[in-house]
Amino acid sequence: MTTHAVARSYSIKEAAALTGLPASTLRYYEQIGVISPVSRGASSGHRVYDDGDLDELMWVSCLAATGMSIGDMRAYMANNRLGAEAAADQRRLLEEQQARLTTEAEALALRQRYVALKIDYWRAVADRDAARSEQIARRARELADELRAVTHD
Repeated sequence: MTTHAVARSYSIKEAAALTGLPASTLRYYEQIGVISPVSRGASSGHRVYDDGDLDELMWVSCLAATGMSIGDMRAYMANNRLGAEAAADQRRLLEEQQARLTTEAEALALRQRYVALKIDYWRAVADRDAARSEQIARRARELADELRAVTHD
């Protein structure tokens, strides 16, 4: 006895709820070619998503969550359809994204250190510790210069 999986279809509202992406974003991603064209209902003409479409949207949602650009997401998804022959391009796209995220993480760590210094500065000011507040202010200026350098590269 063999059982056949019943193909499930989803409205745009259901697809949006399942992927966490707004319906407008689903339409936009299809319009600009990030995802494959979605089937339309025969009588209504409305988008009808299947499980494969949802899988594709989940991939895109994850890529978007990493901050990947639309252009890179479009390239990634097009390469994904090519399979092994696009492996080098896929790896390059992901390595570039990883490098961007590393830079962002470094900048975030610097911003956290800057805020911590400013908290210490105001603590020293409240304690009327002029020597300590001047020392912290000097370190904060150095860190601000470092921050500007990282965010302008």
